[in-house]
Amino acid sequence: MYMGLVQGVARITTAEKLPGRIAFTLDFPESLTEGLILGASVSVEGVCLSVTRIDGAKIGFDATKGTLDNTNLGGFRHDRVNIERSAKLGDEIGGHIVAGHISGTAEVVALEIDQEDHMWMKLQLPEPWSRYVFNRGFLAINGCSLTVAAIDDGVITINLIPETLRQTTFGLYHVGDHVNFEVDQQSLAMVETIERTVTNVLERLVPQSL
Repeated sequence: MYMGLVQGVARITTAEKLPGRIAFTLDFPESLTEGLILGASVSVEGVCLSVTRIDGAKIGFDATKGTLDNTNLGGFRHDRVNIERSAKLGDEIGGHIVAGHISGTAEVVALEIDQEDHMWMKLQLPEPWSRYVFNRGFLAINGCSLTVAAIDDGVITINLIPETLRQTTFGLYHVGDHVNFEVDQQSLAMVETIERTVTNVLERLVPQSL
C-alpha cells in the first residue's frame, strides 16, 4: 500500500530484456535505501514491484510480461521514474490510498504551461475507466495522488503545480506519451455497487410491469 506521495526520482541505469520480463536497475537516492530489503515493495511509476537486487544505491526490479503489457514500463522514452517506498503503520495519509495495481495507461493528448509554471496535463483514458473518475476526485498518475480538475468525454485534466513538477517525472513527458493510472478503489467499488443494485432492482420490477 502507498500514499501516492512520490518520495523521489530514480534514474534507470540498466533495462535488460530477458525471456518474459525486463530486469531494471535503478539508481536510488541514498535516503530511500535505508532499511530496504530483498522482496520489499516499491512503487515505480505507480507500479508495485518487488526488490530483487540490492547493490548499494543500485536497486533491481523485475517486470514480467503481465506488468509490461498493462503499464508503460515496457516502452519508456525517459530514463527516470517516480518512486515511493511502501507505507508503514502510522504514516500520515497525505494523498490517498494507492495499491500500486495499475488500471491501465492513458495517452497524454495536451500539455499547457501558464506564466506561473503550472502545467495542465490532459489525458485520454481508455474505456471503461472514465466511468470511475469524477471531477475533483482522486486519480493516481505514475504513482502520484492527484486531483481531477476536469473531465470531458473521457479526457481528464490534471493541474500540476511547480513543486509537483520539480519532484516527479511529469516534466519529462510530451504529447503522445503514455502514463500509468490507477483509479481510486473506493470510487470503483461505489460505482460498481450502485450499478449492480440498480440492475437487480430493475430486473425485479420489469416482470411485474408486463
